[in-house]
Amino acid sequence: MRLVAWQPDDLLRRLDDVIAVYGEAMGYRPELLQTRRGYIGSHVRRPGFRAVATLTPEGKVAGFGYGYTSIAGQWWHDQVRAALDEPGRRQWLGDCFEVVELHVRPVAQGHGVGARQLRALLAMAKGSTVLLSTPEADEQASRAWRLYRRFGFTDVLRHFWFPGDERAFAILGRELPLASLPEEARS
Repeated sequence: MRLVAWQPDDLLRRLDDVIAVYGEAMGYRPELLQTRRGYIGSHVRRPGFRAVATLTPEGKVAGFGYGYTSIAGQWWHDQVRAALDEPGRRQWLGDCFEVVELHVRPVAQGHGVGARQLRALLAMAKGSTVLLSTPEADEQASRAWRLYRRFGFTDVLRHFWFPGDERAFAILGRELPLASLPEEARS
């Protein structure tokens, strides 16, 4: 498999594939995927947008990840900002890259694809911190949790509820640059 950096138009050209990977990885119903299509399509124009994809030898998308600079006025940023105290806001959101999506098709999971994608995305990220959110108690999240911990992500907020979602989330963060990556995540 081959890891590639994507420009915004690359992701848009492969949006059907991205949505399919997202749906498989998250186990979401098809009707929910159509609403995500609009969100993902609009994210490519955000400041600091960076994306990666893992392609099979046949060119099929096995996984993808993207993020951008987290700033006031963005829904996720504003939700997290409201839950943090002022020192937390300064520490985590002052110069932050948000990992928005990081997904791998279930058949490709467990082979280091997610780690390679995350490493590449963090290496391209602009900012002094990086934040992401992940479900608290999702069975599929166990691999994700192990991956984020290996990459040095720590708890910023736990048992956080986004409006409109019935699941609790953890907000995890780490400092950048990637050079400070723990040894176990470098391999």
